[in-house]
Amino acid sequence: MTTVRIIGAPTDYGANRRGVDMGPSAIRYAGLADQLASADVEAVDAGDLAVPRAEERDPDTDAPSRGKAKFLRETADVCRRLADRVSGTLADGAVPLALGGDHSIAIGSLAGSARDADIGAVWFDAHADLNTPSTTPSGNVHGMPLAAALGFDEFADSDWANAPGLTPENVALVGLRSVDEAEIETIRDHGFAAYTMSDIDERGITEITEEAMATAGEGVDGVHVSLDLDWLDPKEAPGVGTPVRGGVTYREAHRAMETVAEADSLRSMELVEVNPTLDQHNETAELATELAASAFGKRVL
Repeated sequence: MTTVRIIGAPTDYGANRRGVDMGPSAIRYAGLADQLASADVEAVDAGDLAVPRAEERDPDTDAPSRGKAKFLRETADVCRRLADRVSGTLADGAVPLALGGDHSIAIGSLAGSARDADIGAVWFDAHADLNTPSTTPSGNVHGMPLAAALGFDEFADSDWANAPGLTPENVALVGLRSVDEAEIETIRDHGFAAYTMSDIDERGITEITEEAMATAGEGVDGVHVSLDLDWLDPKEAPGVGTPVRGGVTYREAHRAMETVAEADSLRSMELVEVNPTLDQHNETAELATELAASAFGKRVL
């Protein structure tokens, strides 16, 4: 039986709207352990990382010499500790499931998963998350985690962000519909496999996800899956900080996660950007638990 170790990272350093730090609690309360049990996996909850409140910190304390990145020192601290937890979980033979918090925690997940391995990544998100401190329009690090993990621009010499076992050739972005101009250039320059919602409309979610998992898994030790709940249409997942209309449907999301399970290459995963202060009856958190179960193999029959 597969063992899944749940690791909470209750941070909202990377987001513009407060409240996403309560995401791990909301996801647990929505029944994550029961959903994983229904997928025939053993869920072990390792608790939460200790994360000081953003209101107690200065967002500009450790800004880079050029560009901007809010709460960079605090984000680095959380991600270092999360990377250790993820790496330790894999060493113990379990699959790490990180709960955000905002999407900046993916820097730690990726760094930990790639510490002693070559990995791929599939990014289920409305956004590309390929900004850097010199290109970001907002300074919010939740728009930078993939760029950070790949060591782009200001992150090139980072001692905490880089995931050396991850390269653009093994990254696939699925469901894009809000991408900045600088990110478009980065996607084209580095040859990322990138699929917009129009691609999903044209080809279908199953074919796209199969192709994404194959690209991410080519010649590596496993695939990291990053699931931002704003990937779904806001009608399905209202409790997110950066909703964008036109996302995937409830059924498309489940089919995508079922396809992830069928690929049998899942190495690590995170669920991010659930903000219960913006949610309706905790339905976004409940959806997150269901999708996690599908990714770990739950089926109707």
